[in-house]
Amino acid sequence: MHSSKPNSERSPEATPAPLPIEDAREQHLVAAAQKGDQSVWPELIRMYQSRMFGLCLKMVHNRDMAADLTQDAFLKIIKGLDTYDGRSKFSTWAYRITMNVCLSKLRSEKLRRHASLDAPGKDVEGAAGAASWGASMIQERELSPGSGVERQDERRLLSAGLQTLDPEQRAILILRDGRDLDYEQIAETLGIAVGTVKSRLFRARVALREAIEAMQKHGIGEVDADGES
Repeated sequence: MHSSKPNSERSPEATPAPLPIEDAREQHLVAAAQKGDQSVWPELIRMYQSRMFGLCLKMVHNRDMAADLTQDAFLKIIKGLDTYDGRSKFSTWAYRITMNVCLSKLRSEKLRRHASLDAPGKDVEGAAGAASWGASMIQERELSPGSGVERQDERRLLSAGLQTLDPEQRAILILRDGRDLDYEQIAETLGIAVGTVKSRLFRARVALREAIEAMQKHGIGEVDADGES
C-alpha cells in the first residue's frame, strides 16, 4: 500500500526559512537602488556608515583619514551597485570595497608608515590611535569588564603589535578577530580562496605574536597616559 508523507512531516528544507527582518529590508533597499530609486540611499547609508567607518578606522588609525576613506568607499558602492549580483551578502560586498579602499591607501603610504615605525617612541599620535583601535577591537570580542591596568597594558601591546603588520595581515586579523567573520565571508571580502584565508590567518597570528614578544623584550609599545587621550 502506497502512502505519502503528511505535509507536517516533510523536510523543512522544502520551505526556505524567512530572512531576518533587517536582511529582508536591506535586500529591498538594494533592489530599489538598483532600479534607480534614489530615495533609499539615505537609509542604506545609515545602515552601513558606522560599520564602514569603524572598519576604516581600525585599518588606518586616523579618524580624518578614516572618514575620507569611508566616503570614497560609499562613492564606489554607489557607482558600482549595478555590478552587485546578489551571490554574496550585500554587507560582504560592501566590506570588500571598503577594505580594498583601505588597502590601496595603506600600500600607497607604505614607505612613510615604515619610516615612522623606525622610531616608535616618537610617534605619539600614531601610538595613541593604535591604542584606541586595540581597545575597541578587544571590546568587540566581548571580554569581561573590570580588567584594570593589566587589561589596558594588553590592549596597548596588541595595538602596537598590529601596527607593525603588513596591511594584508592587519586586514585578515580585523575581519576574523575584530569582525568575527567566518572563513567564507573573509574569502569573499578579500577575493581569495578559503584555504588561503586559513594559511594567511595563521601566518598573521604568528607574526603578531612575534611582534608582541619582541616589543615585550625591548620594552617597546608602551603608551604614556598623555598619549591615550
